[in-house]
Amino acid sequence: MEDESDPDSDSGSTAQQAQPGKSAKDQAQQPDKPKQSKKKTGKAGAADNKNKDPLQQKRDNEESDSLEQSIIYWQGNDQISPHLEATKKTLTEVLGLGSSFDVIFREMTFCGRRTALLCISGFAKDTIIAEVLKRLSYLTPENINTDMLISFMNEYIPHIQVEKGDILSESLNKYLAGMSVFFIEGETEVIIMDTRIYPARNPDEPSIERVVRGSRDGFTETLLSNVALVRRRVRDPGLKYELHQVGRRTRTDVCVAYIDDIVDKTQVQAVTDKIKSLDIDGIPLADKQLEEAIVGGGWNPYPMVRYSERPDVVASHLLEGRVVVFVDTSPSVMVLPTTFFDLCQHAEENRQTPFMGTYLRWVRFIGIFASMFLLPLWMLLVIHPELKPAALDFIGPQKMARIPILAQFLIVELGVDLLRMAAVHTPTPLGSAMGLIAAILVGDIAVKTGLFVNEVVLYMAVASIGMFATPSYELGLANRIVRLALLLAVAAFQVQGFMIGTTLLIILLTTHRSYNSSYLWPFIPFNAKAMGEIILRRPVLTSLTRPSFNKTRDNTRMPPNAGNKNKS
Repeated sequence: MEDESDPDSDSGSTAQQAQPGKSAKDQAQQPDKPKQSKKKTGKAGAADNKNKDPLQQKRDNEESDSLEQSIIYWQGNDQISPHLEATKKTLTEVLGLGSSFDVIFREMTFCGRRTALLCISGFAKDTIIAEVLKRLSYLTPENINTDMLISFMNEYIPHIQVEKGDILSESLNKYLAGMSVFFIEGETEVIIMDTRIYPARNPDEPSIERVVRGSRDGFTETLLSNVALVRRRVRDPGLKYELHQVGRRTRTDVCVAYIDDIVDKTQVQAVTDKIKSLDIDGIPLADKQLEEAIVGGGWNPYPMVRYSERPDVVASHLLEGRVVVFVDTSPSVMVLPTTFFDLCQHAEENRQTPFMGTYLRWVRFIGIFASMFLLPLWMLLVIHPELKPAALDFIGPQKMARIPILAQFLIVELGVDLLRMAAVHTPTPLGSAMGLIAAILVGDIAVKTGLFVNEVVLYMAVASIGMFATPSYELGLANRIVRLALLLAVAAFQVQGFMIGTTLLIILLTTHRSYNSSYLWPFIPFNAKAMGEIILRRPVLTSLTRPSFNKTRDNTRMPPNAGNKNKS
């Protein structure tokens, strides 16, 4: 259908009428000039409409990297305008007011003055906001003195967490964190109310750090609930929570926790300085990205911090003088500095008697050792049977398979990794079925067909169990890489490869430092007393001092004679 208002279309019709000698058939065979001119006019009209919008070109030219820069770009300064209409225009361009459905800008009139409430619908707690607005709706101009903002704050807003704001970017950053901002016509300050409520789950027991005896609560993705779980266990006025924000766009809340009169203040200062110096877009993956940014490590496979999802474990580390870092939206908490032997300990050992705790610790150490050295040692004895003692003559394959030993190990390693990744992505009802497929169809049939040796599958299963028994998931993965490297070294250089690989591993762990602290402490540098506490789970009343590794200001857990008094 042609547009009758199109000027080109009108001119085309006039041209056709000016040729009366031509028949209707000839005129129908002529090119459709009006439609072509209409298409060109449509493009030109779109360009004209773009040029008619003076703000569109300014929007296209904006290159702001932060909220503060965007506000200054649109209104020339970072102050709060006394004119509500001007503020609304700024919010429209900066926050997407009117285009983002969850941005609420509720305009109202109280005591004859225009006001507006800015909040995010998903974060705002309706009951609190409704109670505040209900109280304000009863006011009359006679109830308000000359300073309306002060009257609202001190007399008529029935809420605890209320503060003033005089910088627009700071106020909007708190709004983006879930708070509500109250604007008043004629005022250059705003009222900020903490009415937020975050979507959160229950503090269930962590799946990785389960215990038979002990608490069943664990951290969640909400920072406030996580710090409350630790505060419940450490009711010490010296427990400090320093809050920082990381990321120009994400503004992720990061909390550094420590006990003031125990921790090494130099270490706290080093951590906070690195957090404050970060200048990146954001850390949407939370703690792991923050670890890489402030701790580093490069391509070293071993973890430089300890992760925990248990409040009791974090509380214990705080009492030892460690620094703890919480990151909002993550249920894992970073404990630093850490050591190799810290990563090998589990909360279950301290939930049993000292004797049973020591037994469990030794079994765990044996499993970790097997996950690293069992396969390389067995392969070395297969290549050099003369190295086997007489008591170990039974070790070794009774018959060879079609695939070389090294290739068998590499294939099984890859298969175990694939099964582990598949288990993560497999729905729970199908997990048992996947285990049966892996055990029967893959493992058993591979051995019966002669592709694999029985011992390869057996020792690989033992090494995998040792890896999964490692309390730290990151340490288990790093030990797996070491096992692969030792297998390749033994296959290439036999005895020399095993010795050189083991030596390089010890050198790597020795030079590996977690916040300027030795990673192999108390083995290197050797500390006999601390090494004894690593090997044996000592009774509580015999641990009179804190680990010297932490360089604590207060090194005593209890007075020197307190242990004997408590025993008596």
